[in-house]
Amino acid sequence: MLLARMNSQVQPENSGADPGPAQPLRARKAAELLVVKERNGVQCLLASRSGDEQPRETWGKKIDFLLSVVGFAVDLANVWRFPYLCYKNGGGAFLIPYTLFLIIAGMPLFYMELALGQYNREGAATVWKICPFFKGVGYAVILIALYVGFYYNVIIAWSLYYLFSSFTFNLPWTDCGHTWNSPNCTDPKLLNGSVLGNHTKYSKYKFTPAAEFYERGVLHLHESSGIHDIGLPQWQLLLCLIVVVVVLFFSLWKGVKTSGKVWIDAATQIFFSLGAGFGVLIAFASYNKFDNNCYRDALLTSTINCVTSFISGFAIFSILGYMAHEHKVNIEDVATEGAGLVFILYPEAISTLSGSTFWAIVFFIMLLALGIDSSMGGMEAVITGLADDFQVLKRHRKLFTFGVSFGTFLLALFCITKGGIYVLTLLDTFAAGTSILFAVLMEAIGVSWFYGVDRFSNDIQQMMGFKPGLYWRLCWKFVSPAFLLFVVVVSIINFKPLTYDDYVFPLWANWVGWGIALSSMALVPAYIIYKFIRTRGSLQERLAYGITPENEHHLVAQRDVRQFQLQHWLAI
Repeated sequence: MLLARMNSQVQPENSGADPGPAQPLRARKAAELLVVKERNGVQCLLASRSGDEQPRETWGKKIDFLLSVVGFAVDLANVWRFPYLCYKNGGGAFLIPYTLFLIIAGMPLFYMELALGQYNREGAATVWKICPFFKGVGYAVILIALYVGFYYNVIIAWSLYYLFSSFTFNLPWTDCGHTWNSPNCTDPKLLNGSVLGNHTKYSKYKFTPAAEFYERGVLHLHESSGIHDIGLPQWQLLLCLIVVVVVLFFSLWKGVKTSGKVWIDAATQIFFSLGAGFGVLIAFASYNKFDNNCYRDALLTSTINCVTSFISGFAIFSILGYMAHEHKVNIEDVATEGAGLVFILYPEAISTLSGSTFWAIVFFIMLLALGIDSSMGGMEAVITGLADDFQVLKRHRKLFTFGVSFGTFLLALFCITKGGIYVLTLLDTFAAGTSILFAVLMEAIGVSWFYGVDRFSNDIQQMMGFKPGLYWRLCWKFVSPAFLLFVVVVSIINFKPLTYDDYVFPLWANWVGWGIALSSMALVPAYIIYKFIRTRGSLQERLAYGITPENEHHLVAQRDVRQFQLQHWLAI
């Protein structure tokens, strides 16, 4: 049965039906044809855009979507961030809050984002046609993804530089005597307890060849006195960054068919690792077929991601134990956070293996693969989110993709200067910390409370033939939002001034960091105010239009607003 309906809400699937008789231009742009059919006992509406709009492309194969989501979720954070946080917060004890938060927040919200994008077939911004006031959440996650892109590509460029440096018989971080080494450089084979007693900084790997190659040979950190003195971009890293950006551009320009604090730390790691809140899952899922089983996808990909983190933890603890034994120090003297774990400890451990050159090449190719597909996901979230919102960008996708790529390249230049590690640390701490937790909190509230968890469950039933179980609905409406609110508040209260190794960031740098964090969070209330002012009608009508899905705006005029009824807020 074919039904014609005036509707600006994007519907989930292209039926391939004829667009029907000619209509006035404005009406034709909003018109859709809906095919009503029985699927698993549920009437499903399969939409086809009118003739003046192209149907939304879909993944060529199911495996393309799964590999893209897994590739985005399994990233460099699995290799360096999870193992360090696990060690820092008590080893096995860290797995208790980590697993708990995975079950009550990580997986439910991962599932929610996949279903939201798949049903509405929209990017992170326009998906909020389900609740117009919350469109600012979409803009916030797009901005966060853009911020992360500024510095994430730099880490990939480091990996590429290390890869090029590995094509030698003797790896450059195995001994002293190079131009970048300091007089204090000491061969690891010569380190012993007495030396460590005289130079306590050895316990932080300051003077080993691997540490000096990273800090002096790659970063040139010794030539900068702080974030106020970053200097100029380094040409070696500049060339590597250009290669990375060019690869990303040509991977994205045609769309998806070509792209293949213990408790606070645990909570932040869940969302940073799984990727919820960056708009990437919504963007990827929006290209799925309408009846794709996103429930199975959510369980599968989140499980793969966490298993990868655990395996990385096993590997790094073995390496830490070995290095501590070799240098006759405690494990805490060897353990380091972030990039130092990947670019100091791993290379030094690899250099002790037979055939170290081969294993170094394999390791840094792995880092490149982990970084590239994750960066592609972040940029795709930005491109899809804005292109769906502004048709002019969609019509000129290649040019827009080039603009995003070039923009991230220009701002990444600050991170490849001699003091660029300070800029990178600032962005890494503030760009996707509290702000990403806040964005996911608002996303959960918008979907579960304002749109309605019962209505959202009905949408999922239309797609897959079954409703989410009571556990998922309770997590979406109560458990996950309460948990996120707690973590956001505690993370703000427990904030400590930023440091990098022994360097303490000045007060103004911390304020800049909070400015970066607030710039994305402020988009949520700012858009609510903007939408409220721009909407015509009485105060009650403006509120009604803002919290009612766009395809039900005709009901506002009839004073039939579901959100004004107590039953809506009590439904599960």
